[in-house]
Amino acid sequence: MTNINQSISSGSVDRARIPPFAYLLTICIGVIGSNSLALGPIAPEVARSLGANVPAVMTASAVFGLGTAVSAVFLGRFIDRHGPRRMLAAALLLLAAGLGGSALAPSLAFLVAAQLVVGLAAGIALPSIYTLASVIAPTGRESETIGLVLTGWTLSMVAGVPLSAAIADFAGWRTVYVIVAAATLIACTAVKFAPAQEGATGTATSPLAALSVPGVAPLLIACAAFMAAFYGVYAYIGEHLHAALGLPVTANGLIAVSYGFGFGAAAFLDRLIDRFGAARLLPLIFLAVAGVYVAMAVASGSYAAMLAVVFLWGLANHFGLNVLIMRLTGLDPAKRGAIMGLNSGVTYIALFVGTIGFGAAYARAAFFVLPLAAAGLMLLAAFAVATARR
Repeated sequence: MTNINQSISSGSVDRARIPPFAYLLTICIGVIGSNSLALGPIAPEVARSLGANVPAVMTASAVFGLGTAVSAVFLGRFIDRHGPRRMLAAALLLLAAGLGGSALAPSLAFLVAAQLVVGLAAGIALPSIYTLASVIAPTGRESETIGLVLTGWTLSMVAGVPLSAAIADFAGWRTVYVIVAAATLIACTAVKFAPAQEGATGTATSPLAALSVPGVAPLLIACAAFMAAFYGVYAYIGEHLHAALGLPVTANGLIAVSYGFGFGAAAFLDRLIDRFGAARLLPLIFLAVAGVYVAMAVASGSYAAMLAVVFLWGLANHFGLNVLIMRLTGLDPAKRGAIMGLNSGVTYIALFVGTIGFGAAYARAAFFVLPLAAAGLMLLAAFAVATARR
């Protein structure tokens, strides 16, 4: 009788479908990612239009990251009080307003201020999305659901970035922000009215209270190392291809596509995570990411080899991010919003620190040093998650 029950239970899990709302969350990630990645390709056009230089224009991207980090840490806690769905809808509305302001910006200062608003909204939206993904996931398909939502980053990288550049060439850079703002408003309406399960609301948790949850601190240390390694290396691949390998700037486009395809392809393997367990796999996944960085250092003299390694990089990073989110959202459901806010805050602080720190190293050494340093950070991440509470 026990075997029959177990068989029925297993079959129910296999038949449980990922809710359609998860696809909407994927689109929300894609919209946010399209803004965060779009400014780089269109920066020269923005600079010409606003009478500034490209580095000055890119301060808007830095301010976006700063706004995201501050908002995620200090406002993410309200997700637990008001519910992730309500907070996501409000954040998307604010995001659309900031994108509209970016499209209308008469000066660089206005654009920077508008991107600060976008960053503040993204800092609420991202932890809300990750929280909702964990809430709506069918039992036994948690990693597949979160993995599906994470493919929104693939959409923004593989489709959003090239389309942004093409739209800017054809219709001007302001049109890029108009289109993303319109997509955000559509997503906001869908989030508000689409049927979906949402966890019970509770009380707002302070960042310090969320940090005190057993297991959170080591996982956030791992997150910081993981993200600093990624952003630190990714920021300088294009320059390495151009300066060291003599390739045109457009060669970096295939690097982004290769990474995006690897990141997206991993979604088809996410069910393996549910089978073997997130806590058991995460240290091994981070060790695998470290191995990919070592391979990148070896392959750095060949463009073809770099394309292959970058595909594996995207594949491994998808697994790492997926399982990290699973571990964090599973520690304390009552404080899930605040914990994911800390995660997003740490991510964007790591973006800043990683880009600056790896840039200083790149100024003094060849590119291969950067992936080796990233491998060292991944060893730290693997050690941190191995000590986290299961």
